[in-house]
Amino acid sequence: MADVSNSALDRRALRTGRRADGTPARVTRRRAETRERLLAAALSVFAERGFGRAGIEEICETAGYTRGAFYSNFDSLDELFFALYEQQAAHTMTQVHAALAGATPDEGLPSLLDRVISALLIDRTWVLVRTDFLLHAARDPETAAALIRHREAIRETLQPVVVGAVDLTAMPPALRDPEALTAAVVTVHDAAATRLLLEPDLTTLRPWLRDMLTALLSPRG
Repeated sequence: MADVSNSALDRRALRTGRRADGTPARVTRRRAETRERLLAAALSVFAERGFGRAGIEEICETAGYTRGAFYSNFDSLDELFFALYEQQAAHTMTQVHAALAGATPDEGLPSLLDRVISALLIDRTWVLVRTDFLLHAARDPETAAALIRHREAIRETLQPVVVGAVDLTAMPPALRDPEALTAAVVTVHDAAATRLLLEPDLTTLRPWLRDMLTALLSPRG
């Protein structure tokens, strides 16, 4: 029984990119490609069918793999979704950092926001999938707790970017705390994403998002 447990732990560790002892695990190119194809297939299937109505078999068929390939990478559909969530968050942060890479120290907030919003690609397909999963998590306390932890990790990653763009002392008292201000920025972004579900037009969404973030982050007199 101990051997089975250790084997299961080893497989789970490899899925996270680390061995059971916490050291980095070598991930083969083939394994990485398999994982990427499963994630891409899942995003497509979830968007078309809905998170609660899509099954592992359908995702495997779309990706061109067997169930064995799925379970060598993920324990469940929930785990697969969280991998998608982290992937999308990483893409967003890459876009933000790339947009700010050429900024000068004396560049004002309007220019910084223009840089970020012009580079930021809000993917309607991902928003649709994320909204489905949010409803799923709302009915499952354990999944909800896991989703909250993932969202908090993303806010922690974003926080230095937000704090570096504003003067906290010029913010209203409720927004002088870095965590509170970052949470407010994420809330505005989430509102833009939700609006995209009903109004899939980025040409009107981007100016709206710029206006909302400008109103939130501009210094108060």
